[in-house]
Amino acid sequence: MMRYLLRGFVGFVLAFILLQMFAYLQQPDYANYPPRGTVIVAFGDSLTEGVGGNGKGYPEIVAERIGLPIINAGISGDTTESALSRLERDVLSRNPDIVLVALGGNDALQKKSKEQTFANLRTIIDRIQKNGSVTILIGIRGRALSDPYNEHFEKLAKDTRSIYIPDMLDGIFGDGRYMSDAVHPNARGYEKIADRITPVLQSVLSDVIPKEATR
Repeated sequence: MMRYLLRGFVGFVLAFILLQMFAYLQQPDYANYPPRGTVIVAFGDSLTEGVGGNGKGYPEIVAERIGLPIINAGISGDTTESALSRLERDVLSRNPDIVLVALGGNDALQKKSKEQTFANLRTIIDRIQKNGSVTILIGIRGRALSDPYNEHFEKLAKDTRSIYIPDMLDGIFGDGRYMSDAVHPNARGYEKIADRITPVLQSVLSDVIPKEATR
């Protein structure tokens, strides 16, 4: 009798270990994934701040949709260099669990070196990840917003193990229905950006909210 009980116990332990291994293998290979909590910061320039959107950018729209606050750390005119200089104050000091990074547009408009732009972005992401946060990199078009940076953003996301959302202005830029001026979306445009970001965040949060609820 004892032998059968022992076999059953060993079988249960093995099954449990296999299930844990399967769950681990199924998780995406992103740095610091799954996130440890639900503190979210959106870090970027005027496209994050929401210029042209009547006081509401994509962070506010996404926050309403997911039912969680998102700290808007967007500042109009920011380049990757100026964003790096305020990273500690505006992002890391908040100890975020998830950080949306949407930068590079002003570098392109000001014809900054592409190599330096992506070196700055890599430094920003590395510092955020060293703080324990999951990074979501949001792509933007390149020179004069006409030369796509997609391949560079995609490579950066892969190298840093960040979640990647391609060109945030795809299908928006140049369309008068969605733009408030030559560069910034209007309220409808920010809604379309939120359409791309919301499902990604919901997927990420689905792996952390059950843990939060059991605390």
